[in-house]
Amino acid sequence: MTNNTITAINGIRVGHTTSQAGMTGCTVILCPPNTIGGVDQRGGAPGTRETDLLRPMHLVESVHAIALSGGSAYGLSVADGVMRYCEEQGIGHPVPPFVVPIVPTAILMDLYMGDPTIRPNADMGYQACLSATSDPVAQGNIGAGMGCRIGGIFGNSSATKGGLGSSLIDLGDGLLVGALVAVNAVGDVIDESGAIMGGIRNPDGSFMDMMTVMRGMARMVLPASGNTVIGTIVTNAKLTKEGVNKVAQMAHDGLARAIRPSHTMFDGDTVFGLATGEIEANVSVIGAFGAEAMATAIRNAVRSATSLGDVRAWNE
Repeated sequence: MTNNTITAINGIRVGHTTSQAGMTGCTVILCPPNTIGGVDQRGGAPGTRETDLLRPMHLVESVHAIALSGGSAYGLSVADGVMRYCEEQGIGHPVPPFVVPIVPTAILMDLYMGDPTIRPNADMGYQACLSATSDPVAQGNIGAGMGCRIGGIFGNSSATKGGLGSSLIDLGDGLLVGALVAVNAVGDVIDESGAIMGGIRNPDGSFMDMMTVMRGMARMVLPASGNTVIGTIVTNAKLTKEGVNKVAQMAHDGLARAIRPSHTMFDGDTVFGLATGEIEANVSVIGAFGAEAMATAIRNAVRSATSLGDVRAWNE
């Protein structure tokens, strides 16, 4: 089986926990030893944990896992379960006689789907670790993608189902760069030709244009819709911490190519970067193809999602 997801990168494992009743879940990326982490956060409504540590001029370089979760700020607690799993495995930053696992985390708002009292928690984070595998990443309505929707400002019935997506680009000679993303955007997701494939729907099921909708609201307060795109660029390139942060920054170009508009005050758009350090590579090339991988993963998420509740999939 061809693996066109981030788990094709040696040592990367991905696990999910999904609640059908809550229509929510979490996704965990477990990293091989000495994986360098970075981050770039651009949305106006972020929910994150351990992001400052990833920036240049801070002590710790290696990260041990990345957690992506639904549940809004409540979902940040999944990191506690991931830390518990890592500690049991002896994985973490050494602080003798202990280890402290470094688990950067980002959340998205999906409380408008399912039972809002059911939220990802530490136990779900732990279970996601137990289920982690190097098999091709499951996509669509799973893990952090379970409760995702696109264009939710007028409610679920006019929104499009978002989800979890992944992609991989082979740059030759074993050099790989890929993306994993949970798509819960306020803006339209557009395909390779620029056509809308996810967004606000008219009563007949056709798509409105979010830019046109926003033009009509230029002097109004837009209704809060709780949206975010959170994800990770992963490469087996050998990069510095500054380089990984640059890759995460450049990856937002892919987000902007696939989502119009992006980085609004209603989005918590956050992209992590991970470099496992196997192959020397040019940081600008990795960042450029990281952006391409991000755009592809976003579209894969929408194409893989299926209708849930009263939120329709892109092709329905």
